[in-house]
Amino acid sequence: MNQQPHSQHVPFAAHLIERRDLSEDTALFRIAPDEGALAQLFSFVPGQFVQLSVPGAGEIPISPADLPTPEGTLELCVRRVGHVTELLHELQPGATLGLRGPFGSGFPLKEMAGRPVLLLAGGLGIAPLRSLLMHLLRQRDSYGDITLMYGAKQPRLMLFREELAALAAAGGLRLYLTVDFAPETLDGGYSCAVGLLPDLLKGFRFDAATTYAAVCGPPPLYRCLVADLERAGVHAERILLSLERRMRCGIGRCCHCALGQKLCCLDGPVFRASDLKGIPEAL
Repeated sequence: MNQQPHSQHVPFAAHLIERRDLSEDTALFRIAPDEGALAQLFSFVPGQFVQLSVPGAGEIPISPADLPTPEGTLELCVRRVGHVTELLHELQPGATLGLRGPFGSGFPLKEMAGRPVLLLAGGLGIAPLRSLLMHLLRQRDSYGDITLMYGAKQPRLMLFREELAALAAAGGLRLYLTVDFAPETLDGGYSCAVGLLPDLLKGFRFDAATTYAAVCGPPPLYRCLVADLERAGVHAERILLSLERRMRCGIGRCCHCALGQKLCCLDGPVFRASDLKGIPEAL
């Protein structure tokens, strides 16, 4: 009897392997999907998302924080913000979860090859951009200058900060960090500016004519950064925006993520700024 192809509407089983706290309300979960999910999982492109389900609680869309490992494990960075994520944060290693995907469009990696890449992350927006960053660093010779500008409200809420500092110290990455305010003393061998993320762009010298910019962060950030990047000379077709925050069902049924005639889960979550012009609610 021929085996029927697995429907992307039905989750594969996955098991929680490890949980690492990154801040007071955000943790990195490493999960291991069942073997049947690996063929789909290995097709993941940075910027795509998966649907993670917690039995008895529901399902949430999450952009993986890195590419799947050769062993088939996946890292998901999740903030405790609602019923599903609350129960997820209470789970212990060994717990069973559900996983569907990957879904949507990712970053145009082949098109970006040979070009400088500027990543702009605000708050939890570093999680979807981390998978792109790790891909760029693993394929370092295939890209131009790599720069990450990352802003958070305060140092203790900055995710992956020790990891990012180590990557920058190893070379191959220019790292700029900023916080809205700094009530505590910084440690860990890195420096951090005080100010808003767009302030880092002021006076920053880069080849705007060839650079690709990838942006992810809280809603107010997009419009400001897109305008600043365009003023600096980055064409709207090379400004790439991750809008994963809008999604719900992930398969285009609920229309919760509609942007004009586009659906974020099907046409995105990565959009070019040029694709969103004329859609007031997009940014």
